[in-house]
Amino acid sequence: MKITPYSLLFPSLLLVAVFVVSGSEYSLKAEDNWERFRGPTGTGHSVATNLPIKWDKGSVDWKTEMKGIGQSSPVNWGDKLFVTSASEDGKARHVYCVSAKDGKVLWEKTIKCSNPEKNHKMNSWATPSCATDGERVIAFFGPAGIHCFDLEGKKMWSQDLGEFPGNWGVAASPVIFENLVIQNTDCTGPSALVALDKNTGKEVWNTKREDKPRGGWGTPILIDTEKGKQLVLNGEFGVRGYDPKTGKELWFCKAFNGRGAPVPDFANGLVYAVNGKPGDTYAVIPDGSGDVTDSKMKWHAKRPKGRDLPSPSVVGDYLVVVSMSGVVTCYDAKTGEMVSSEKLIEKGGHFAASPLEMNGLLYVQSEDGGETFVIKPGKKLEIVSRNSLGADKKEIFRATLAPIGDRLYARSHTTLYSIGK
Repeated sequence: MKITPYSLLFPSLLLVAVFVVSGSEYSLKAEDNWERFRGPTGTGHSVATNLPIKWDKGSVDWKTEMKGIGQSSPVNWGDKLFVTSASEDGKARHVYCVSAKDGKVLWEKTIKCSNPEKNHKMNSWATPSCATDGERVIAFFGPAGIHCFDLEGKKMWSQDLGEFPGNWGVAASPVIFENLVIQNTDCTGPSALVALDKNTGKEVWNTKREDKPRGGWGTPILIDTEKGKQLVLNGEFGVRGYDPKTGKELWFCKAFNGRGAPVPDFANGLVYAVNGKPGDTYAVIPDGSGDVTDSKMKWHAKRPKGRDLPSPSVVGDYLVVVSMSGVVTCYDAKTGEMVSSEKLIEKGGHFAASPLEMNGLLYVQSEDGGETFVIKPGKKLEIVSRNSLGADKKEIFRATLAPIGDRLYARSHTTLYSIGK
C-alpha cells in the first residue's frame, strides 16, 4: 500500500499552509528535532503537513527490536533517535541511540539497578522518554538515577534522585530548559520538582510537592504567558504553575478526582487539564497567584465514565479527550460545552498513548498491535483512516507517535518502527 500524505487528501489546506508560512522560518515537514516527550512544546502538536495519514505493513521502512521492554517515546537530534528499555526484572536499564535512516543501533548504554522500584502492570521500568538539546541526552530511571550522555554515548554525569517508594513506578520525562534539567519525582512518598545543572548534574533548586501523593507521574510543560515562562505540571490534587528558573510555585488549581498522569495542553491562553480518575475536565487562566480554583478556572465540564490516561489535545476550536476505553469526547475549547462523544471501536479497545496532533487531525494509537486512528474532531467525529503496522494484536503500544523529518516513528514494548517507505 502506498502511504498517502495529508496534503494530497486536503490540497486546499496545504495551499493555506504555504501562504501562512511563506517567507518565514517554518518548513512544510515535521520538526527536524523532536527533542523531548511529545515534541518541542511537550504537548504533542506538530507543524508537519506532508506526513502520512494512511499506511500499512508495507509502509514500514524498518523496525528494530530492543532488549527487554519499555514504554518511552522516541526522541531525536538530527539522524539520531534515542529510546530506552529495561530488563523484565528492572535490574538493567538501557539507553539506545538508533540511526533514523536504517534503524541500526549506533550505541547502547546499560545502567544497573540493584533495588528496582515496584511497578504497576500498566507501567514499565523504562517509561520516561529521553530529552536532548543536541549536545547531551538525558535519561531518567527512578531509583536507577538520572543520567547524561553526549551524543556519542560518553557519560557526562549521573545523579541519584531517591528510592521512589510505592507500587506505581515512575513515568515523568525530563525537560531541558536553558541550563537546567527539570525532573518531576512524584511517587507514593515525599515528592519534589527538581532542577539540575545540565552541565554538571548538580542540584540548582528543589521544590517540595504533595506529602502523600497517590499518583502523579506527569511530565511538565513550558508555556509562554504575559508574565513570562511558566512550568505547568499536573498532579494528584490539581495542576500547578511554577517559575522554571527558581522552582517557586506560582499558582494552584484544584482537580476534581485525582491521578495527574495526563499532561495538560495549552492554547487560547488557557491550560487544559483532565484527571486520571473519572472527573471533570477544566480550563485555567494561568495568570493568578496562590489558590486560583475559584478565581481563574475558566470552565469545567463533566467527563463520560471511564479512566483517562491519554493527554487532552486542543484541535482547532475543540478540546479532545480520549479515554482509556477509546471514547473520544469533543468540547468547545472556549466554553467547555460538550459537542460530541463517540467510541472509536464498537467493542473492546485499549488506549494509553497520548495523541499526536498535526494539521487539524488527531493521531490516536491503540495499545493492541499499534492500530492508529486518524480522526478529525467536530460535532460529528470523522474517522479519516485506520492504520496497521502489521504487528500482532498482543504487541503492546503505549508510547506516543513521533513525527521526525518525513517519517513517523512508533514504539511498542519491544520494537521501534519507522513509517514512511
